[in-house]
Amino acid sequence: MALSSKRSSTNFITAIINPRQWRLLDLITLFFFFLVAIFFLMAFTHFGDSLAASGRNTLLRSSDPRHRLRLVSAIENGEPRGGGGFLDACSAEEVDHMPCEDPRVNRLLSREMNFYRERHCPRHIDTPLCLIPPPKGYRIPVHWPESLHKIWHDNMPHNKIADRKGHQGWMKREGQHFVFPGGGTMFPDGAEQYIEKLAQYIPIRDGVMRTALDMGCGVASFGGYLLAQNMLAMSFAPRDSHKSQIQFALERGIPAFVAMLGTRRLPFPAFGFDLVHCSRCLIPFTAYNATYFIEVDRLLRPGGYLVISGPPVQWAKQDKEWSDLQAVARALCYELIVVDGNTAIWKKPAGKMCHPHQNDFGLALCDDSDDASQAWYFKLKRCVTRTSSVKGEYAIGQIPKWPERLNSLPPRSTVMKNEAHLYEADNKRWIRRVMHYKKSLHIKLGTPAVRNVMDMNALFGGFAAALISDPVWVMNVVPADKPSTLDVIYDRGLIGLYHDWCEPFSTYPRTYDLLHATNIGSLIKDPTSGESRCSLVDLMVEMDRILRPEGTVVVRDTPEVIEKVARVSEAVRWKATIYDKEPESHAQEKILVATKTFWKQ
Repeated sequence: MALSSKRSSTNFITAIINPRQWRLLDLITLFFFFLVAIFFLMAFTHFGDSLAASGRNTLLRSSDPRHRLRLVSAIENGEPRGGGGFLDACSAEEVDHMPCEDPRVNRLLSREMNFYRERHCPRHIDTPLCLIPPPKGYRIPVHWPESLHKIWHDNMPHNKIADRKGHQGWMKREGQHFVFPGGGTMFPDGAEQYIEKLAQYIPIRDGVMRTALDMGCGVASFGGYLLAQNMLAMSFAPRDSHKSQIQFALERGIPAFVAMLGTRRLPFPAFGFDLVHCSRCLIPFTAYNATYFIEVDRLLRPGGYLVISGPPVQWAKQDKEWSDLQAVARALCYELIVVDGNTAIWKKPAGKMCHPHQNDFGLALCDDSDDASQAWYFKLKRCVTRTSSVKGEYAIGQIPKWPERLNSLPPRSTVMKNEAHLYEADNKRWIRRVMHYKKSLHIKLGTPAVRNVMDMNALFGGFAAALISDPVWVMNVVPADKPSTLDVIYDRGLIGLYHDWCEPFSTYPRTYDLLHATNIGSLIKDPTSGESRCSLVDLMVEMDRILRPEGTVVVRDTPEVIEKVARVSEAVRWKATIYDKEPESHAQEKILVATKTFWKQ
């Protein structure tokens, strides 16, 4: 016993004498327990799942493109894969991600003419194949028309605009909702009163005007309240310090998209808008030799109206800018209708082309060879578009009033020249198809569940025209590499834009209730070679990004393409059903109807 005690005392003394050995053993023990803790954290908590998903997304961003191609091939061919066969969810930080308007990328670009706020898209092979999740607390959006006045706060919990602009009537938070009193910076008492004021000077109510462009629209209350006058406004604003203004507009059910008037033409045809409106949009119309005013002139229909409220119209310390704006308008023969406070209204000449008068801006007419409707990634021109470059009687006063213009033969279209029967047949075809969608396929068109609709391959806008009695609006997209029929769509009194479906669309996630695509396979193919420019998986991941949870997708194509779409639908978590075509249809096609599931991370 004594010997044992003596040995213990000796060991204790040795440990004290050699503290280095004690610290080394202690560190090894602590490191072992640390590894065990990390294992349990990764294996049994959500942190491990999130980190793993983040790692997979990083791998897809940075790995060999061959890995991505193998994944795409496996999905399109229906080959077995892990993870339940679904694509991974993107990280929670990506809930509002817009690939072509990513501030992390754009802030590194030139600020000259707001180049950094325009579209700058990554290559599709550099984008992660993941599905953007809804934000925490997301709910199915408030239905139209109630959504015009209030939306769920948690669907886009961004308080900045409400905090900064609430006193001007833009929006404010009330409990679980954002509410929209209908005001704006230049009409704090409400858009309805403001529209009443404009109606004293321009023909808003009698069908003379139908299409409007609202530049720098804020939360788009002007466009929202124009709908009551049977006018359809395309509202746009950039992703800037207000961040989510277009997201709010679309959640309200108002037509809008993200854009910036910078170095390129806006993606619209020439002379498509009956009214162009700017309410404190802060566009420097006379800068760069009046380049931005020239672009407005390209878009405004002859005989149409231009309204500018706010700077520089009779604005303090902006006398020169106001003087220059009037000088440019005079040089282009615009008639100044009225200056009412800080609001100025001009009318564009409807007759023969105005030859720019002598001016200080170097204004001159474009060459006869200029294609005025070419507007996809097309640099702004510093010359005035000739009305003679577009044939037809399409000026205000010549084009039929609304609603007659919806089904009248459009006065201009190079595609339909001497082929009016194609246009009429297209209208009848879509009336039959939409009826079949509603009665036989039970698609929720015509119900409060569907408000924001996109036709991804619109041609003449026949699908949108067939929905004109439903409580919807339709974004008609004409693919940039197909015949330009967007002018027909605008002459009908509908709205839309050019787009290339191998690039992301300029909108926020979860902004459309229904996506419609005819001949979806053609949207990703080169029209000359027939080769695919991107994959069907790329396209459908983008469709999933812009579609709301429980939203609907309708695809028409050949049986072979529809089978491939069905396989990809499984990977993006859609529930899809394949149907035969309408009994009256002679085309070799099938119809796929899919619903986006409401999944959460």
